[in-house]
Amino acid sequence: MTVDRMLPSPEAADLLDLTRQLADRELAPRVAEAEATETFPAEVFKIIGAAGLLGLPYPESLGGGAQPYEVYLQVLEELAMRWAAVAVAVSVHGLSCFPLATFGTSQQQERWLPDLLGGGMLGAYSLSEPQAGSDAAALACQAVRDDGGYVITGTKAWITGGGNADSYTLFARTAPGSQGVCCFVVPAGVPGLSFGEPERKMGLRAVPTTSAHYDGVRLPEDRRIGAEGQGLRIAFSALDSGRLGIAAVATGLAQAALDYAAGYAKERRQFGQRIIDHEGLAFLLADMAAAVHSARATYLDAARRRDAGRPYSVQASVAKLVATDAAMKVTTDAVQVLGGYGYSQEFPVERYLREAKIMQIFEGTNQIQRLVISRHLAS
Repeated sequence: MTVDRMLPSPEAADLLDLTRQLADRELAPRVAEAEATETFPAEVFKIIGAAGLLGLPYPESLGGGAQPYEVYLQVLEELAMRWAAVAVAVSVHGLSCFPLATFGTSQQQERWLPDLLGGGMLGAYSLSEPQAGSDAAALACQAVRDDGGYVITGTKAWITGGGNADSYTLFARTAPGSQGVCCFVVPAGVPGLSFGEPERKMGLRAVPTTSAHYDGVRLPEDRRIGAEGQGLRIAFSALDSGRLGIAAVATGLAQAALDYAAGYAKERRQFGQRIIDHEGLAFLLADMAAAVHSARATYLDAARRRDAGRPYSVQASVAKLVATDAAMKVTTDAVQVLGGYGYSQEFPVERYLREAKIMQIFEGTNQIQRLVISRHLAS
């Protein structure tokens, strides 16, 4: 189904039309096989990059598309309606560019951003560690000053696109405490950097998630983004935008599940009539539609605040919480609508359900989002 969107400009409408056409042509025909065989779709990211969709929310002066965040997020949603794993990787790519675009020097931006925003390179985000997930301040990966640069030693975890990306936004510790973390841009292929075997995941299988091992990786000082000790501030600032990306992806996934379930319910007949004409199931679909609309409204509200330069951190947490919980409910109900067929791999709704679960976990678990929201209420 084509979503009836309220867009801020004719240019934005044209961009969404382009995205739909590209996603229908390049993503939809590939998704089932690539997810089943766990095949990384490198060519798809090249196509998306060539279309200018990897740098949409960043200024044209840096090589981006200069689009409002509310438009960029709706592009992500359209991609997710066809292929959630690809949309997640595009969102993570945007997240990885944020520190450089926001805190980098003009020399750093001119050196690395054109390729990242123009589609020549794919970025990944490297914050979590085996013992530092929700508690990012507990990270232990070390960055020790040496000979005009840094030597990085340690292990990072849960890297979307690990081993396939061209650039890694890394957070490592230079001193004890929350003020002792730095942000770095690490090129793929640097000596001493290796990746673990891909995690055996419930969903999003075409885009691998790996650990990264830094064994005395040497980085020159100009690979540090921002000041020493500024790393956690940079990371958390980036995550506010990243949470909106995941909210949009979750909404697109929920929309895909709703569309498939509604289409099936209009075709499937039981007791002499279409199952959508049975009130109990029709009301279930109505609740699914309401959940999708509510999810979209929350992420658009936060995005419009961001675009207006207003605080949006709490609204980003609300959007991530509402949209990902909605995706979990809607995909579960889509399986119910299809009955036994919904449990079969012959139909996509079982994959949608598997993909939805991780949305409640990454970019800050939904328990962390509730903590952010409740602390705001208590302040």
